[in-house]
Amino acid sequence: MAKNKLTLSQLEQYLSKAAWILKGPVDASDFKVYIFPLLFFKRISDVYDEEYRTALLESDGDQAYAQLPEMHRFEIPANCHWQDVREQTTNVGQAIEFALRGIEKANQDYLYGIFGDAQWSNKNKLSDKLLIDLIEHFSQYSLNSEYVDPDMLGQAYEYLIKHFADLTNKKAGEFYTPRSVVHLLGLILDPHQGETIYDPACGTGGMLLECVDHLKHNNEDYRTLKLFGQEKNLTSSSIARMNMFLHGIEDFEIIRGDTLRNPGFFEADGLKTFDCVIANPPFSLSDWGSENWANDPFGRNIAGVPPQGNGDMAWVQHMVKSMNSTGRMTVVLPHGALFRKGAEGKIRQALIEKDILEAVIGLGPNIFYGTQLAACVMVFKQNKEKDRKRKVLFIDASDQVRVGRAQNYLETQHVGQIYDWYSKFENIENSVFVASLADLEANDYNLNIPLYVEKIIEDNLPTVEQAMADLKTAWQESLVAEDKFKTILKRFL
Repeated sequence: MAKNKLTLSQLEQYLSKAAWILKGPVDASDFKVYIFPLLFFKRISDVYDEEYRTALLESDGDQAYAQLPEMHRFEIPANCHWQDVREQTTNVGQAIEFALRGIEKANQDYLYGIFGDAQWSNKNKLSDKLLIDLIEHFSQYSLNSEYVDPDMLGQAYEYLIKHFADLTNKKAGEFYTPRSVVHLLGLILDPHQGETIYDPACGTGGMLLECVDHLKHNNEDYRTLKLFGQEKNLTSSSIARMNMFLHGIEDFEIIRGDTLRNPGFFEADGLKTFDCVIANPPFSLSDWGSENWANDPFGRNIAGVPPQGNGDMAWVQHMVKSMNSTGRMTVVLPHGALFRKGAEGKIRQALIEKDILEAVIGLGPNIFYGTQLAACVMVFKQNKEKDRKRKVLFIDASDQVRVGRAQNYLETQHVGQIYDWYSKFENIENSVFVASLADLEANDYNLNIPLYVEKIIEDNLPTVEQAMADLKTAWQESLVAEDKFKTILKRFL
């Protein structure tokens, strides 16, 4: 019987059930450590089988030909296939570890370290029975290209990332940035085919993939993009790489490392630079590497040394330094980065005087997971359009949210409204103000949005005379109503 392609709903239920199998022995915060590698392992094995069948047909059944490495996207060594693990009834965790390490070793250029460092053979946490149940659950569907398109698998994968963020209530930006915020940054950044995109705090890769989706939406060739990311967290960096492959993206480089202490991308004359830089870095890092910044070997202290206990302006300067001569960037930051004084104030002043800051957008509160913090977006461009030079656009989008019981939501219409305000670049009462550099200087380079976008409260209260007239009218109407009531009441007495 021919199989139909899996729907997104089926895939989401399939992945959620996998997490439920782990519930109990494994903390919700660790689900991702096990689920993502297994999903990727299953996908690789099923696609390998699909490629093998195709090669057999092309070669009239030549098995040696069908097994050639050049016939496959990834090589799977002997005893490292999903089916090999499925046939194991004892020491299943050890079999999984053997298979994952074998696949990584056979594909070092692409997959080295991609499956992370989960302790699959720890039977106190993962019994043979639990792993057999998990393997059997994943085995119920084929995840090859015939039944699951990369886009569909990628969407299901992102659903799972959000699902785990919900379960573990992660703090803002630590693991999952709301998709609507990512979409807003992508719209403003506006990447185009052939460009390079860089996220220095890429997490699980959502910002980079948003740039891919942006090109798809605009009918541009997304395969010409070159994606670069760096992420300190081992699990998140591994998930980001798997996420790229599961979305069908091939031209990318994601490395693990501490970006502020040890940036990972270089050119002959220093840090590598990019057309587009986008990020939601960890907010207000206290241990960010300030000890090296005064004499930063990578020349990133272009505007000054951030305070020892807060790395927000270190991220901003790293990203500015990572823009090429025509580069542009969007970054999510806490509101404090706009107005804190001292070293940060001096850095803001230096960046503003370079005339590369284009816009400051204040988002509504409580739209990030696990925090009621209100964030902002800062937009920088090396070459601002002529009519935007020596100006900065301020947008107060604090009311652009749908208020929920536990969390607020930035929805499609809100993103559209904010982007429309950004695109028009003109004053709008209560919402938008175009400030000159002189305005900023007058405020001592404080970028706090209420200094520029004045909220005008409309006074709709009536005059005393009008209020008295309304009161007399209401009194007369009440007397008439009382008379009617008494008349009706007499009929029943």
